[in-house]
Amino acid sequence: MDEKEISRLKREFKPKTWTQTKAHDSWSVFKIMAEVVEGYEELARIGPCVAVFGSARVKENETYYKAAEELAYLLTKKGFGIITGGGPGIMEAANKGAHFAGGKSVGLNINLPFEQRANPFIDPDKLIEFDYFFTRKLMFMRYSQGYIVLPGGFGTMDEMFEAITLIQTHKLVSFPVILVCKEYWGGLFEWIKKTMLTQGMISEKDLELFYLVDSVEEAVEVIEDFYEKYELKPNF
Repeated sequence: MDEKEISRLKREFKPKTWTQTKAHDSWSVFKIMAEVVEGYEELARIGPCVAVFGSARVKENETYYKAAEELAYLLTKKGFGIITGGGPGIMEAANKGAHFAGGKSVGLNINLPFEQRANPFIDPDKLIEFDYFFTRKLMFMRYSQGYIVLPGGFGTMDEMFEAITLIQTHKLVSFPVILVCKEYWGGLFEWIKKTMLTQGMISEKDLELFYLVDSVEEAVEVIEDFYEKYELKPNF
């Protein structure tokens, strides 16, 4: 732990009066409310999209970046809007694909001290900034009609498992959750089956809450098949 983090830790443990605590928490509540209201107002106008999750650290010349760009391009051409976390890497690639396909390119950007910056391929009127991860995640869950998960880190897994949990608990419609790249996600999938399922932490049926595919074309096919099965169309 560096000196900056230690100073931050000490500030958190520094005794505060009730008035100080109440003032700080009250101000936080107003900021949270403002983010929720803005998110609802803006995204309600745009309409539901397919969310694309993945690492901010992937470079433009890498395979995952190119896959995300192609995926978003194909989905947009089929009438879906694309919504991402608004940052670089796979998020940028997905917004780029949507942009050049002439579709809706939405970015929910999170303000961070490192990594995150809004990418240039988001439609100017469809960029929303957030300070809180949980309000941003709320927007993904409420306004996405499918979730495509490319390789990523803790943030990507957080978004993926949020969607799976909400579907499992019937708090969210059973929209497709698609993990792209068996080589990357295969180990996690095997652990879920061999450990979580074997020890009774989930049921056999829970394995049907998500798909594991190996190509962009397969991911697009899953989305298409879902909407054809239920005779639904993208809401644009």
